[in-house]
Amino acid sequence: MNIGDIEKKLSGRAPGVIGKHSCYSVLVPLVEKDGELNLLFEVRSYGMKRQPGEVCFPGGKIEAGETEEQCAVRETIEELGVGRDAIRVIAQLDRVHTYSNSTLYSFLGTIEYDGLLHEKINRKEVESVFYLPLSELLENDPFVYKMEVLPDVGEDFPYEMINFSEGYNWKKGITEVPIYKLEGKIIWGLTARISHNLVKILKGADG
Repeated sequence: MNIGDIEKKLSGRAPGVIGKHSCYSVLVPLVEKDGELNLLFEVRSYGMKRQPGEVCFPGGKIEAGETEEQCAVRETIEELGVGRDAIRVIAQLDRVHTYSNSTLYSFLGTIEYDGLLHEKINRKEVESVFYLPLSELLENDPFVYKMEVLPDVGEDFPYEMINFSEGYNWKKGITEVPIYKLEGKIIWGLTARISHNLVKILKGADG
């Protein structure tokens, strides 16, 4: 193999992620309702196997051949029953890499309130939706719980193969779990992280 062969192999190749990894994408929907900007949240159906009853944004796993934005829009249409013309994507927000080998992409967008019909919601996936004024999020900081992520390394790890017969000082990680409790609703986890990050962006406090 020579440099030319290597260049040919890599030509046009999109960078991916090393190892087993799952990628998801969500839309963070702004809805103007009664003259006020709101964020739309979903409550996941209680019949779902994963995270039943939890609060989330519309979204799901990215399918082969589609972009992150296309996934967010497609999932929103499927879950809320809105038409494509009722959705406008404003910008891509920051992505989240989790310690459980997944990446979550998010896009800020708008949905026309008139296009949201209660009877068109996909009940297999969505129990209900609710609106939270953006001002509530801007004015109220979440409680943030910080926890360590520790490597669980078995006693059978071959330390002698890497010349560390006495063991190795494995690095620990830190992850944040924000929790909002607003207007009787509890928003936490990745949905709260995305919401909190959006607030920081809008306040100019990100980065």
